[in-house]
Parts: sequence; C-alpha cells; structure tokens
Amino acid sequence: MNLGNCPRCGRLYALNFRDVCSNCIKEIEQEYQTCVDYLRENKGANIQELSDETEVSIKTITKFIREGRISIENAPNMMYPCEVCGMLIREGHMCDSCRTRLTKDLASAAREVGQKENNQVGGRAYNAVDKLRD
Repeated sequence: MNLGNCPRCGRLYALNFRDVCSNCIKEIEQEYQTCVDYLRENKGANIQELSDETEVSIKTITKFIREGRISIENAPNMMYPCEVCGMLIREGHMCDSCRTRLTKDLASAAREVGQKENNQVGGRAYNAVDKLRD
C-alpha cells in the first residue's frame, strides 16, 4: 500500500487517483456543490463574487472550470485568471497576449538553436575536408 501526505491538509493517507485524502475529497465535493448551487441562483456572478459568497478559493473554482465541472458557457461574467499574467480569460490556460509572447519566444529560440546547429555542422564538414587535403 502506498502512503503519502495529503497536499491539502497534510494528513497521512493511502494514495489514490485524486492525490488528496478522502476527507479532502469530501470537502472539495462540498465546495463544488456550494459553487453550483450559488451559480444556479446567480447566473450573472463573476469568479470574485462566487469566491466571496461561497468562501471557495478562486484557484479551486478555476480548477472546477478547467475540469469541466463548472460550465461558463451560460455564465457571461464568469472568467478565470491567466496562469501567466492573471488577466481574466474564458478559455485555455493563457490569455492571447501571453500565448503570442510565448509563441514568439519559442520561435526565436528555435531559430537560435537552428543557427548554432548549422554553424557546428558546417564547421565540422569543412574540418573533415581540410584534414583530407593535408
């Protein structure tokens, strides 16, 4: 039996597929139900209002949204923070600005690596040819 400490409460528990102890699973389910009940009554609520009224953290609410447990499709004001900059978004993990910046940075890094590889390969080829001439 694999044992571990629950990352949420610190108690020792038998490891399971949820990575938290059974007591925390119950608490998470209760938090989820509280959020769902509040949203049924207040469809225009945003994530801050939901968090304040239910006392469920924005991080936990965001996790419910990303897991697909809370749908934001019929909640026009419901948005969650970008993982990079914190700007409110309705889909994905990053806002358009952070996604664009990441794409540019990756393309730039790929070009740098490609240039270094070309220089190294070219240098080796010429060295091999030069050695044959000697």
